[in-house]
Amino acid sequence: MSAASPAATAFGPVTVRPGDARYDGLLRGNNFRFVGQPDEVRVLGSTEQVLRAVRDAVRTGRRIAARSGGHCFEGFSADPGVRMLLDLAPMDAVGYDAARGAFAVQPGATLGHVYRTLFKGWGVTIPAGGCPEVGAGGHLAGGGYGPLSRRYGSVVDHLYGVEVVVVDRDGDARVVVATREPDDPHRDLWWAHTGGGGGNFGVVTRYWLRSPNVGRSADPTRMLPPAPRNMLEYLVIWAWDDRMTKDVFTTLLRNFGTWHERNSAPGSPNAGLYAILLPTHRSAKQFSMVVQIDADLPNAEGLVDDFILAVRDGTNVEPLLNDHRTMPWVHATTWPGTGEPGDVFTRRYKIKAGYLRRSFTDGQLDTIHRYLTTPTTAQHAGMLLVGYGGRVGAVAPGDTAIAQRDVVMKAVYQTLWIDERDDATNVGWTRAFYRDVYADTGGVPVPGEVSDGAYINYPDVDLADPAWNTSGVPWSTLYYKDNYPRLQRVKARWDPHDIFRHALAIEPASG
Repeated sequence: MSAASPAATAFGPVTVRPGDARYDGLLRGNNFRFVGQPDEVRVLGSTEQVLRAVRDAVRTGRRIAARSGGHCFEGFSADPGVRMLLDLAPMDAVGYDAARGAFAVQPGATLGHVYRTLFKGWGVTIPAGGCPEVGAGGHLAGGGYGPLSRRYGSVVDHLYGVEVVVVDRDGDARVVVATREPDDPHRDLWWAHTGGGGGNFGVVTRYWLRSPNVGRSADPTRMLPPAPRNMLEYLVIWAWDDRMTKDVFTTLLRNFGTWHERNSAPGSPNAGLYAILLPTHRSAKQFSMVVQIDADLPNAEGLVDDFILAVRDGTNVEPLLNDHRTMPWVHATTWPGTGEPGDVFTRRYKIKAGYLRRSFTDGQLDTIHRYLTTPTTAQHAGMLLVGYGGRVGAVAPGDTAIAQRDVVMKAVYQTLWIDERDDATNVGWTRAFYRDVYADTGGVPVPGEVSDGAYINYPDVDLADPAWNTSGVPWSTLYYKDNYPRLQRVKARWDPHDIFRHALAIEPASG
């Protein structure tokens, strides 16, 4: 019998500086528009390593940023002012923590890895995003959502606790654990990570997940929502041809919104149905809609068929394709590359977004049709309408940092392209499209009857730019509404020296 292998040592720390063959490969996140030039990249594998790195940064007066999956839409971790970049990708452990009575997830774990591990070990899951290569680090802190959110709520509705490296008033870094327990003296730090966004309060080194109203002594297989066995997915494709008139196109979009207005209350029989409508620019020749539902839900096929009929109502235009398939949920959810914004050749993008309480107005639909049919040199231009609501609306706006709890959809406006020389054209098209859709409210989705601000995990620095936000409503209100003053107080307590900051960072409360 051979001798037992020695225990594996923790990864890192590794320090990479300019001149190292690895340096250039570590500078970019997912959006190739942004490339940082830090003095060094610390590739880290443990909480203790993160603690030492933060202490070094504070001691030497260097601005710091952390990156897990690197899928931030803006250049927060690639900002020129960042002198020390913390790469947390090696911190990717996922497992059950018996001491805490919750599942522990490190920030570098991709969502696909989280789903696979929870599924294989315990048959459970979380209602997080549909892009398996996104890192848990920023996704969870920003209030992530995905195909199961209408059924089970936001992912932070299942967040039990966080482990965070913070810098106190004396300038010393330390590790703090904060939970949702009512008597936890650090509970405000937990609350700030239920939608307050990443990079604001410290460096998260671990999340703990357990559904609300589930005790720590429960069977781990019942601590989170059960993973579906099979997923039923429909794909509907329409042609951008002469039959796709303005009236037909706007009717499809209006119907999609109206259905979500009527079927997005908590407990709705349709809360298990998740749909994305993807109206692309006419130059793409076609556009599509994807619908997903747990195949084992009662009358699953009937629910989807009724939904598709409701979206098509009054159009009299047959889709090019209306087909479906059933496959294991874990395969559909974790297939590599699913949901990515493009392959390696289209990793430059500009994305803007807004919450919707109801369908777009007729004037907004006219604007959307105009932008998607007027010739443009912008590439891969279009938008997404993403179903939301359902169980998300069962939580009060102040119970977590996510203030937008009565919305039914998220709208996304985007272009994706290849060449740096095309940056101005593509960014300009997306900015103008967004500005004109929200022309009646100063170019941004001001909370009101139709809109309800924006989602911090789709950050957009234009919202803080008076050239693009003429509403008089600050970016902080658009993202956080009435929760912003509380977030500022948390910031003042846990990051009083504003060590952790970026272009849309929460500002510490004064006084």
